[in-house]
Amino acid sequence: MACLLAPLSARGSGGEKPKPYALIFGTVWDPDGHPLYGVKVKIRRADEKKDRWEIYSNHTGEFAQRLPAGKADYIVWADVKGYKLPSGRQLKSGPEVTVHIDDDERSDIGLHLDW
Repeated sequence: MACLLAPLSARGSGGEKPKPYALIFGTVWDPDGHPLYGVKVKIRRADEKKDRWEIYSNHTGEFAQRLPAGKADYIVWADVKGYKLPSGRQLKSGPEVTVHIDDDERSDIGLHLDW
């Protein structure tokens, strides 16, 4: 019978605190007020030109992105290029949403698309 023991330093303390983060949570809506699945959502810091995060809305139109905790402004928008509705109607991106984060908090938004 073999017994394997690891030093305490190799096991981890188990009491490690999770790293704080901010969260942008949102829903993508069509012009008729219905949530949309599979829409690409892009997020960038307001002081940058290029998007940093790219996620997709789920079956209830919702999305969530963790961001570094701390004071910052973010720009969030829906990228509907190549997105096709079953009806064949073409969607247009709605206005960008600016989100202000102060620390490790959650901000809820809605992205409303146009025809």
